[in-house]
Amino acid sequence: MNLVRAELLKIRSTNTWWVFALISLPLWALTLLINWLQSDALTSGDLGEMSPEQASQLAAAAHPDALSANLFTTGQFFGLLIVMLLGIIVVTSEFFHQTVTTTFLTSPHRSAVMAAKLVAAALLALLFWVVTTGINLVAGSAVLKAIGVGSQLGNAAAWEAIGLNGLAYLLWGILGVGLGVLIRSQIGATVTGILLYLGGTIGAAIAISVLASRFGDWINDLQLLVPSLASSLMVTGAEIPGNPPRWAGAVVLIGYAVVAGAIGTLTLRRRDIS
Repeated sequence: MNLVRAELLKIRSTNTWWVFALISLPLWALTLLINWLQSDALTSGDLGEMSPEQASQLAAAAHPDALSANLFTTGQFFGLLIVMLLGIIVVTSEFFHQTVTTTFLTSPHRSAVMAAKLVAAALLALLFWVVTTGINLVAGSAVLKAIGVGSQLGNAAAWEAIGLNGLAYLLWGILGVGLGVLIRSQIGATVTGILLYLGGTIGAAIAISVLASRFGDWINDLQLLVPSLASSLMVTGAEIPGNPPRWAGAVVLIGYAVVAGAIGTLTLRRRDIS
């Protein structure tokens, strides 16, 4: 616990955490506006001509389970990016400020230090999840009432999505630590993380859509291989026709986090520190 407290103190002693918090606010507001407009369009019932498959997908997305889950997890896409970057900085700041040697002289058991960094990143990620969830419950309920669905605060599917969203935040914090160990340069790891997250998500979504239209809907199952898309799948709140089950997204993301944590620990134990 002393090591975890030390890692949390390192984070609190820098300006990084509140800078990311300030960045998160406008991104969350933009996402809320988009989700509001999307929810209003889905409940209006005037979506034009479409195929039976599209109609079934939109009907599932317009169900109160899916609408409430989407609004109560508003900001997940950018929120996960933020906690991943915080996880990266938990590690790379040691190399950037050249305090890593002191850290390992004070605590020579590198596995314990790595475990403390993983726990600290996970706790910080959960803090971001708690704060955004609290805001989402207030704002999301207001939006749901405005579109005539009711607050949905007692909806079990919505609370399940909220819980899975917390798991996603925790796992992305761990993924960030793993990436930070592999790429010790703070700038290099941050840029790489952003490019992989944003570029990978957009590129994979386009590729999967094109391939699915050509080779069949089974291609949609490949979205599970993309961590950010797996995270989005976890919080759909309802089973959408043509999409993999939500639990599969959670299993895949847990697998990525376990691998990242294991590789990070082994790398940190074996790598020379100077």
